[in-house]
Amino acid sequence: MDLQLSGKTALVTGSTAGIGLAVARTLAQEGVEVIINGRNRARVAALVQQVSDELPGTRFRGIAADFSKVEEVNALLAELPEVDILINNVGIFEPKDFADIPDEDWMRFFEVNVLSGVRLSRHYFPKMLAKNWGRILFVSSESALQIPTEMIHYGTTKTAQLAISRGLAELTKGTNVTVNSILPGPTFSEGVGDFIGNMATMNQVSVEDMEKDFFKNARPTSIIQRFATTQEIANMVAYLSSPLASATNGAAIRVDGGVTKTIA
Repeated sequence: MDLQLSGKTALVTGSTAGIGLAVARTLAQEGVEVIINGRNRARVAALVQQVSDELPGTRFRGIAADFSKVEEVNALLAELPEVDILINNVGIFEPKDFADIPDEDWMRFFEVNVLSGVRLSRHYFPKMLAKNWGRILFVSSESALQIPTEMIHYGTTKTAQLAISRGLAELTKGTNVTVNSILPGPTFSEGVGDFIGNMATMNQVSVEDMEKDFFKNARPTSIIQRFATTQEIANMVAYLSSPLASATNGAAIRVDGGVTKTIA
C-alpha cells in the first residue's frame, strides 16, 4: 500500500533503538526524509550511516539531543525549524516502589516523557496549521490506562500525553492537521529482550517458556499472549502519519494485543 508520504519530513525522537528505530525505518521506506534522534552524537551518526546502507534510496539525517536539557532541545529546534511529521517517542521508565520515588524522579520523568512532546509540539504545531498539513503522534502506552503499581510515575506521564494529544487535536478543527496517540502494550524491544533473556537464565528455562510465563502471570489479559514486535507498532505509526488516516484525529489508538480490558 502506498501511504502517500513521499517527500515528507519526520522527526522521530528517541529513535536509535526499539520502537523509535522501527518507526524511522518504516517511514523512510515510504519515502519520508527521517531525522533520527538520540542523546549520543556518535551513536546517532553511526546509526544514520548504518540504516542508510541497509536501505538504499532512503533519506536519513541525525540530530543528537538530550530531552532532559532545555538548551539541547532549543538547539535541535534551531537546526530543524520545520517538519511535516512529529513522532514524540522519547521516554524513560524505571520500576520503583511508590514510597521510594523522590521528587527529583517525578520531575525527571515529567521533563523527558511529557515536556519533550510539549516543547516540540509548541514549536511545530503552529507551522503545521499555517501550511494546513501535519501529523503529530505521541507514543504513549497501555500504562496510561492501566497504571502499573511498580512505576506509578511512568504511568502518570503516559496519561498526561493522552491529555496533551487530545487537547492539541481540538485546536486543529477544520484543518488537515491531526494529532493522535498510540498505546503500545508489552513490546519486544532490545531492553525487554535482555530482561526476558536474563529472567530465563535465572530460572533455567527457555526464552519462549519465560515469555509464556510472563503473559500467564504478569499480563494475563493479553489476547495475543505474546510481545508485540516493534515493527507492528511502527506499522500503526506509519499509517497514522499518512494522508490515508486523515479522518483519525484526537484518538488514542491501542496496539496492545488486547491487554486493556475496556471497550471505550
